[in-house]
Amino acid sequence: MNKNYNSFNKIMKPKILFIMHMPPPVHGASMVGQFIHDSKLINSSFDCHYVNLAVATRLEDVGKGGWHKAKDIWKKLIEVRKAVKAVKPDLVYITPNSAGAPFYKDFITIMMLKMMGQKIVMHFHNKGVATRQNKWLDNWMYKHYFKGVKLILLADALYEDVKRYVKREDVFVCPNAIPVISMTNDEPERTDAVPHILWLTNIMKTKGIMEYLSALKILKDKGAKFQADFVGGLTKEMGGEEFDSALSMMGLNGCCTYYGPKYGDDKYSFFCQADVFVLPSYTEAFPVSILEAMQFALPVVASNVGGVSAEVEDGVNGYLLGGKQPVMLNTFRPDAKEIADKLEMLLSDPVLRSNMGKAGREKFEKEFTLEVFEKRMTWILEHIVYPLFSKMGIDRD
Repeated sequence: MNKNYNSFNKIMKPKILFIMHMPPPVHGASMVGQFIHDSKLINSSFDCHYVNLAVATRLEDVGKGGWHKAKDIWKKLIEVRKAVKAVKPDLVYITPNSAGAPFYKDFITIMMLKMMGQKIVMHFHNKGVATRQNKWLDNWMYKHYFKGVKLILLADALYEDVKRYVKREDVFVCPNAIPVISMTNDEPERTDAVPHILWLTNIMKTKGIMEYLSALKILKDKGAKFQADFVGGLTKEMGGEEFDSALSMMGLNGCCTYYGPKYGDDKYSFFCQADVFVLPSYTEAFPVSILEAMQFALPVVASNVGGVSAEVEDGVNGYLLGGKQPVMLNTFRPDAKEIADKLEMLLSDPVLRSNMGKAGREKFEKEFTLEVFEKRMTWILEHIVYPLFSKMGIDRD
């Protein structure tokens, strides 16, 4: 016999077990995990329980293997199994990986949850399914991995990555969000006569660093005035000596400065003094750094890969590199001349920079604040969990 949901809700709320990454280390998925954990709206709407899926405490350890890592993964499986038995959730929310070694680890967790009869919603913070789906083992695993689950993606464009395995009606979209940084002015003041271009990510070849440096050389040879600021950590892909050598070889020492990784207010100070933000990556899912640039009213020049087109509207709040169609495979390489052409338009036109920056700030406030994220996520979880309740004979209305 059906009961009215409102009277039923006085007795209990749907139980959701959140199995997700939370800091440390700090990265996009763990930040969102912390937002969910701390959300008053989500925690008041559901009976929430949490398991931290992270097995690495340092960013440089993410994705590494070894016996110690295998032991930690086994302990995490036991922790998840115990939590499911104790909570008996109506829905399990999990943030698994989509490809590579981390996917194989998460495949085991997903299969265990399915064997325990759990209803699952996956929240993908990455992509890569399309790059592995033609390998027979991965294809077989993906078929079982995605069977019978709901999926949350960061952008509509990212559906292209998983469409072979998931029906569109089983997919929801919830973009990342970041906390609003209070500023005294609607738009940060930028008084330096020489425009600053901000690079704020690790120094990696797969982030397009060499193509970007080549673009800066093109601009310098044409007589353009600019200061290129580099904020981010050096990596195995490109260490300090190689980076310095590239600057010297291209004659960029006088207009490029490396500051290392910065966090908190130190990081925000670079956004405040910047005029343009650049991210010419080979591959991305939904970079938080672009949201930060938009919040600080910066026009963005970025590769049209993954879900970046959901953040940057070409010609409105910045420019997309590589054409109108988002690239899902890790085959994209930005063109140095195209980067230089887009940057030149912005460097030579303060009004264009200001207008694009304001458009980006407006888009951020409308779509990418934590308040908007909480409402979206709550709506998605409600639309997944309440049909399950209806099958139990409980009507929401």
